[in-house]
Amino acid sequence: MKILSIDTSSKICSVSILEDTTVILEKHTNDEKTHSQNLMPLIDEVFKDTNLTLDNIDLLACSQGPGSFTGIRIGIATIKAFADAKNIPVVGVTSLESLAYNITESGLIVSLIDAKNDNVYYSLFSNNGTTYTQIGDFKSCSIHDILSDLSIYDDKLIFVGDGSVIHHDLIITLIKNPVFANSEQNLQTSISIGKSAYNKFTNGIYGDSNSLLPIYLKKSQAERNLAGEK
Repeated sequence: MKILSIDTSSKICSVSILEDTTVILEKHTNDEKTHSQNLMPLIDEVFKDTNLTLDNIDLLACSQGPGSFTGIRIGIATIKAFADAKNIPVVGVTSLESLAYNITESGLIVSLIDAKNDNVYYSLFSNNGTTYTQIGDFKSCSIHDILSDLSIYDDKLIFVGDGSVIHHDLIITLIKNPVFANSEQNLQTSISIGKSAYNKFTNGIYGDSNSLLPIYLKKSQAERNLAGEK
């Protein structure tokens, strides 16, 4: 199964083609251009370099967020257009899930994405070596509240995502046995989106373009400004 996977939920614009969970090619940019400028040229490059076209793709995958509001909308709109044009099934993957898939070590994985003002997007996952299972809901809340909830765990907790980098000192103060992902694992890329999407698809979790919806977890900055919120 060939998968076209994209991630536009962070500063990095990433595009991959996978054969099941094996990466055929990944390309990304992290420059001053917007995702709307970078995404289609990247997709064209990936198709050209692999001698593939959209007709060869069996599954489409992209990040649903949370993350950049504009980036999420661009990625979802692109995948929806491809799905409708070629009637290709779609799988959405959250940014927090994709970060968890960067960790191959078994254990409890804490995915943290910075949401500014000491807030984070958060989810907890368990990895038994073959299967990633989400524990509880996705959240957007104070890093202090999250670490307070996690302080009950005696086992090691594996922290991943830019939120774990920003709040590193606080984590080692409040958590008993923290383990931190390396710099490469902290990056959100389309590779992990594609791997997660394949596992979901094989378990019957997929849909058409109408099933692909953004997950923001909080209001946009413009909405917060209008409401007088931080």
